[in-house]
Amino acid sequence: MKRLNELLQELGISKVRLAKYLGVSRQMVYNYLELDDINKWPKEKKILLLKLLDINDGDEKTINSITVTTDYLMNVENRLNQNLKPGLMENYLDLKNLSKEAQTLLNDIVLLVKEKLENEKKADENYNAFVYLYHMLQSMDNVPEIKYIFGYMSKTTGFTKPTEYKFNEDKQFIFEGILYSALNLYNNGGASRSRLVESHRRWEQEIAQKSEDKLSRTQQLNTLKIQALKELGYDQITTENASELIEKIAEIESRKV
Repeated sequence: MKRLNELLQELGISKVRLAKYLGVSRQMVYNYLELDDINKWPKEKKILLLKLLDINDGDEKTINSITVTTDYLMNVENRLNQNLKPGLMENYLDLKNLSKEAQTLLNDIVLLVKEKLENEKKADENYNAFVYLYHMLQSMDNVPEIKYIFGYMSKTTGFTKPTEYKFNEDKQFIFEGILYSALNLYNNGGASRSRLVESHRRWEQEIAQKSEDKLSRTQQLNTLKIQALKELGYDQITTENASELIEKIAEIESRKV
């Protein structure tokens, strides 16, 4: 496999292009290339690679015998371009407003999620994890700590340098220090369910209060909407009267101040 990695470098085939050709995420390509034998690859992906390299089997001697000449390089490039699969997202979404880096990232994320959801042994576990992730992404604009959590995990798992800060450096630094201390306590047996019962109960109550406040506000807005529609003489909200209705709701609220 060492020679295969060297060969891909000599041919100038990046992990991104190979991932697109194979129809997998970049992370999966890294996983494939870390295996000690190409025969451990999924059969479909192995066949695609052999076709790209124009060889009949993935035997180490066969791969070692490949000499990269100008003609060979051009032939591989032609096969790569002819069989290059469009990104998964390109088939369904208009990506013209995204940079190439953003398009690649989006495609990699979707492919990686797909691969993990296809894992039969962890299908339910991965599904629930991605539901939580989806909720976090929905809340990210209002909860900056979510980005700090992502950054901390990226650094902890070795993808990012620990001294790199993409957001507010002071806040990210403080949050990472607190999270590190908390996880140390968690991983080293310094915390237990019995010790945290009261703290967890207070957290539950806080969430319940927020949900109650949100429901109360939703009910209040619904009441204001009904009143505004009535005062304006409308039966329902439309594109044409939406702005007028919002102004009327604000006016009704101001009367109670």
